Amino acid sequence: MSLIPVTILTGFLGSGKTTLLKRILTEAHGQKIAVIENEFGEENIDTDILVSDTEEQIIQMSNGCVCCTIREDLRTTLTDLAAKKRAGELSFERVVIETTGLADPGPVAQTFFMDDDIADQYLLDAIVTLVDAKHAESQLDTRQEVRRQIGFADQIFISKTDLVPVADVDALSHRIKHMNPRAPQKRVHFGEVSIGEVFDLRGFNLNAKLEIDPDFLKDDGHDHGHHHEHGPDCGHDHGDHDHGEHCDHPHHHRHDDDVKSFVFKSNRPFNPTKLEDFLGSVVQIYGPRMLRYKGVLNVMGMDRKVIFQGVHQMMGSDLGPKWAPGETKISKMVFIGLDLPQDLLRAGLEGCLV
Repeated sequence: MSLIPVTILTGFLGSGKTTLLKRILTEAHGQKIAVIENEFGEENIDTDILVSDTEEQIIQMSNGCVCCTIREDLRTTLTDLAAKKRAGELSFERVVIETTGLADPGPVAQTFFMDDDIADQYLLDAIVTLVDAKHAESQLDTRQEVRRQIGFADQIFISKTDLVPVADVDALSHRIKHMNPRAPQKRVHFGEVSIGEVFDLRGFNLNAKLEIDPDFLKDDGHDHGHHHEHGPDCGHDHGDHDHGEHCDHPHHHRHDDDVKSFVFKSNRPFNPTKLEDFLGSVVQIYGPRMLRYKGVLNVMGMDRKVIFQGVHQMMGSDLGPKWAPGETKISKMVFIGLDLPQDLLRAGLEGCLV
């Protein structure tokens, strides 16, 4: 049996997850979708809303916090679903997991890597995150869940943009880009997105193209490559200077989000043994703070690209396509995490180069 693709749908309370999910379920795309919902409390209102309009399989998991208790429950639910599909009791082609708005998507994603039975039956496709344009700035300032949901995302939809001035949405978009430069952003109205922007994104496919926002890598006077590189004790003033004197992005200076990203690039090849040892030790120490990381690597003695990625402590690598004739062999890595020691990581990666 081929692997069943899974999409994790996340976003803070009121960001529009159920609206998007309802649209997905009612669109005439011909796909049968099983939905796993995790909400707080005894009464699951969303299920009533969804079931009234669709004949999809809705599985409730009203057990509270997804970040602590869900993993075993999720494992059981997924195992049962796959068994019923094999037995012909249920008919579906993919699964959507809608997390509670207070959830950290990390443990949910890890379930697909840590459990062999689940990994043998399911393929985690992508984490899709909704961001509420009207409330996101204050939520990002005060709620780590929102920052984590953005950090984990493979695709970001910004909702309720009609309620906010365009300049404010632009500022929010810029802030999000610095937290997660690899996730495309789209502004959406009442969940109106095409299925192709939600499903089969291949965000967790090792051989998928490394998506880093091209503008993030441009030298536009903002020095994105080394942005937010300083730790909390570096002694530098992080006021209006870290973008240069002529930053034209309003509001951005106020923020010091704990979820930050940085990109490492080099034209020199990596020593594979040194890199494996270094990344292994980094993941052991900082894994809980590493939300998503991914890279395309130029490794000494190899004519093929090496693709690696991970979530928290779960890291994998695979051989990618051959370097094309005349192609510049450049390693590109993006790390998204909580207060990661970027000076240390950058120096360590430099030390792994030939």
